[in-house]
Amino acid sequence: MKTLNFLLLILVSGSLLFSSCKSTGTKTTDVPVQYAEQYRPQVHFSPPFGWMNDPNGMVFFEGEYHLFYQYYPDSTVWGPMHWGHAISTDLMHWENLPIALYPDSLGFIFSGSAVIDVNNTSGFGKEGKPAMVAIFTLHDMAGQKAGKQNIESQGIAYSIDKGRTWTKYEKNPVLKNPGTLDFRDPKVSWNKEAQKWIMTLAVGDHVCFYSSANLKEWSLESEFGKGIGAHGGVWECPDLFQLPVSGKADQKKWVLIVNINPGGPNGGSATQYFVGEFDGHKFVNESTDTQWADQGKDNYATVTFSNIPESDGRCISIGWMSNWQYANVVPTGVWRSAMTLPRELKLISENNKYIMISEPVKEIQVLRERKTELKSGVITGKLELDSQISESLLPVELDLKFSLPATDASTDFGLELYNSKGENLLIGYDKTKGVFYINRTNAGNSDFSKDFSGVHTSPCLLNGSAVEMHLILDAASVELFAMRGKVAMTEIYFPTEEFSGIRLYSKNGNVQLDSGTAYKLNSIWKESK
Repeated sequence: MKTLNFLLLILVSGSLLFSSCKSTGTKTTDVPVQYAEQYRPQVHFSPPFGWMNDPNGMVFFEGEYHLFYQYYPDSTVWGPMHWGHAISTDLMHWENLPIALYPDSLGFIFSGSAVIDVNNTSGFGKEGKPAMVAIFTLHDMAGQKAGKQNIESQGIAYSIDKGRTWTKYEKNPVLKNPGTLDFRDPKVSWNKEAQKWIMTLAVGDHVCFYSSANLKEWSLESEFGKGIGAHGGVWECPDLFQLPVSGKADQKKWVLIVNINPGGPNGGSATQYFVGEFDGHKFVNESTDTQWADQGKDNYATVTFSNIPESDGRCISIGWMSNWQYANVVPTGVWRSAMTLPRELKLISENNKYIMISEPVKEIQVLRERKTELKSGVITGKLELDSQISESLLPVELDLKFSLPATDASTDFGLELYNSKGENLLIGYDKTKGVFYINRTNAGNSDFSKDFSGVHTSPCLLNGSAVEMHLILDAASVELFAMRGKVAMTEIYFPTEEFSGIRLYSKNGNVQLDSGTAYKLNSIWKESK
């Protein structure tokens, strides 16, 4: 049953889910009521109302980026999974579309992917229109309650009108369960060399690779991961893609993403990755240790867009900005959860190791309302910045470059958000420990979960004295990209009063702010039409 809040919301604002809710980067003062609630993200995608988790089916087609997502419209806690749907032409501003896929007699619609069947291998295309095909997990909740093992199988659906309407394949499931409990989250892509579709599927403590000529009939190729990487929890939401190695002419490597819950480096949900080779049949790992795409507490189910044009050439990911340790109880209102900003993924080689780096996509520039150059200088103690930036602080983007002096260098420095209640969020670098950190111990409301409050870290030993931080600060989240994307940390927070102050700090010595740029960011939402 819907809660009283949901009934009131629907009575007041109508059926928000089916409204156009199109956004054009208007100023925050123009934000409609349903996108101006406390903690509502202003530069990150969130659903109009209801529960949201994993990004699904991310695909680019005819000028539109499609973002499907795990969605339950009737509550703000997890429930029968649907596929919600939104589109964008610039990766920043999103238009909500009607629910794409509903639960059916075969089960809930769990996570998966979408492809454009350009060669009509499935036969779903019509009159020169290639089909958009969604591949997803069917989860039999009745079977789960009955204690069965084979409760997850893979189904498909197709659309020939740019994802606006969907038809489920009449012969679902296309990949039946072989008798294992966790058998889910298919990520499908076309392998040019092998000339076949490859499905990467999470199967408990490993992944399986399947192949198909037509998206309807699948054969097992190989498996990977038993005893390799992190195994503190179940493997979920895998992805497989190829990246060029920066600075290495004509060298490419395959990256295998595997999300894990629990077992992350700071507890709970997280995204690990492996680098190696894939020949259309088997993945060969070349990573020597466990590598994490983001070491904050709140970036999970990270996957990438398919069908990005070769003329663009980027690999673009989005993750779910929460953690299963507390996702169902965070203190938001009529909605729960948001997505990370879209990120461009690249691969570098450093110290005989491949590292996947990430930065916000360049399209974030369309949100920039005002640019402020921060004054350089030596920081001892605290240096207030809010008067330099704006009276209305958030959302804001910051690009900071520090250097440590040869003597009397700080051992701990960074950025602090604070309010009049004494609550604060610290984002910094601890030279003694060799880590970047986000400290939300005193950042406001945290009594909803014993796992929320704390100091969370990402190791990074400096090679020299320079420290770079790129930050995106929204109403209730921070995304930190340090050292040109080699370090990424994403965290949410819930101050009881909006953060209105911002300053730099330096402990036990001095740090030099070499340069700093602040961009006040416009909200991505405007009135529904």
